[in-house]
Amino acid sequence: MKLNELRDNEGARKRRMRVGRGIGSGKGKTSGRGVKGQKSRTGVSIGGFEGGQMPLHRRLPKRGFNNLFRVTYQVINVGSIQKALTEGRLPADQTITGEVLAAAGLIRIADAPTRLLAKGELTAKVTIQLDAASPAAVAAVEKAGGSVVLPAPVEA
Repeated sequence: MKLNELRDNEGARKRRMRVGRGIGSGKGKTSGRGVKGQKSRTGVSIGGFEGGQMPLHRRLPKRGFNNLFRVTYQVINVGSIQKALTEGRLPADQTITGEVLAAAGLIRIADAPTRLLAKGELTAKVTIQLDAASPAAVAAVEKAGGSVVLPAPVEA
């Protein structure tokens, strides 16, 4: 096989539907948009517009406060760490970090903030280095003979 003989698989590329090319095409006349009105035109369908009536998102009262600086943590439980250790997905001899947990498939994003929680039980002696941990989780790890390393608190 040569480079000039390479072809896509049969059916890999589908031609786009050419609308407005006569009634025999199946997409003629109104081109699949129905009949008349604002939604049949190009680029003028206004999201949330209710024909002049006050839109729902403006009729409802606004409540609460969204903190722009809130930190959203991924959570990992000590029980999941113990399960991964017994299955051999986590190394017991090295420090467990976000990168190690992501490589093992226990969390999704390696560099996103991760918090250790105390659900489950830990029997292995491990060192865990994460962004946050609940006091009960720290106690559970230390009870098993391990340690939890947390970043130093930032002073304002």
